[in-house]
Amino acid sequence: MAWAILVGSGIFEAIWATALGDSRGLSRPLPALVFGVALIVSMWGLSRALREIPLGTAYAVWTGTGAVLTVAIAAVRGVEELSVPKAVFLCGVVGAVIGLRVVERREERGGKRPESRCSTSK
Repeated sequence: MAWAILVGSGIFEAIWATALGDSRGLSRPLPALVFGVALIVSMWGLSRALREIPLGTAYAVWTGTGAVLTVAIAAVRGVEELSVPKAVFLCGVVGAVIGLRVVERREERGGKRPESRCSTSK
């Protein structure tokens, strides 16, 4: 469940990043509102996922998901050109995110998980 929340949180990162761009420095009310709501949802999801996923892995997946989707949204909207080299590198980010999940799953099964997480309370 933590991984689904984390990916969903990355989707909301792309939403708030897009809305931030559309808000023109938070001067347009509707995009500014979408930015604020999506930012809160995104941060909540990241913080929730950190209960079960190590910080470095979670942050890399969160930013990777958000970055790839932000570029995809910009390309679909015609705001940004999606060149072949850019698409190749974005595929590399997607591959890295998938790789982090695979490694994390193996560590879960192999018992190599570190004891400490982001919070100090158990």
